Amino acid sequence: MTTKYSWINGEFIPSDEAKIHVSDLAIQRGYGIFDYFKIIENQPVFLDDYLDRFYRSAKELFIPVKYERDELKHIIYGIIEKNDLPYSGMRFELTGGYSKDAYTISEPNFIIIQQALKLQDTIDKTGLKIKTFAHQRQLPQVKTIDYLMAIKTLSSGEYKDVDDILYYNEHSITECPRANFFIVTKDKVLKTAKDQILSGITRKHIIQLAKPLMPVEIGPISIQEVYEAEEAFISSTTKNIMPISHIDDKVIGNGQCGSVTDMLFTLLQEHIKHQTPSHTE
Repeated sequence: MTTKYSWINGEFIPSDEAKIHVSDLAIQRGYGIFDYFKIIENQPVFLDDYLDRFYRSAKELFIPVKYERDELKHIIYGIIEKNDLPYSGMRFELTGGYSKDAYTISEPNFIIIQQALKLQDTIDKTGLKIKTFAHQRQLPQVKTIDYLMAIKTLSSGEYKDVDDILYYNEHSITECPRANFFIVTKDKVLKTAKDQILSGITRKHIIQLAKPLMPVEIGPISIQEVYEAEEAFISSTTKNIMPISHIDDKVIGNGQCGSVTDMLFTLLQEHIKHQTPSHTE
């Protein structure tokens, strides 16, 4: 099932006709923000968390959002009803607007797209192969539309055979371009970076689920710690949790999905299910 309608600046538009002008700063300069969340049984998952981040990103880039939170929720549910895609993803995009000089922020364009999404019900125990890359994203706490370095790097010959890249700076491993990163030490401590990353919503809920069960450390992680980890995995809205088998050609643990990763995946799946109406008490 495909998307029937997109929403642009207060209007429903058939998705194959949805467009903005080339003068928009998103096209001219790559200036804009976005966010993305899952919809299960026509119910947005962790919606308030995503709206918090969306408004925060907009504020950081000085792009006004003319809709208050309750208005925006009303719009979201209106799109869900109109498109009738019970299992889907919804993307918000807020641009710098039609700039007269291709540099100055103007009245933003607000675009919402809903697309069918195949949900990940079971964990892929094969594991991803990733490679480290020295890079620090600018404005890392802002969910911008800028994925320049990630796309360029993964298109290069050196990185074409890996599933993803893992950024690091002079202080710590940070994140993947579209996912947060975790390790499990040999002492069964769950570790994830604290600074210079996008604070993922799925990451937030994994940390909350893990804290009653094991030590959790949020702080710097060296590359050597990563190589010596018992387990490693990434998290994101679409991936939930995916184990990592190799980093820089080094085998992580036994090269398969570890027991902690598997347990957290199961806990997260149950947690997400309880966000839907049929599971809400």
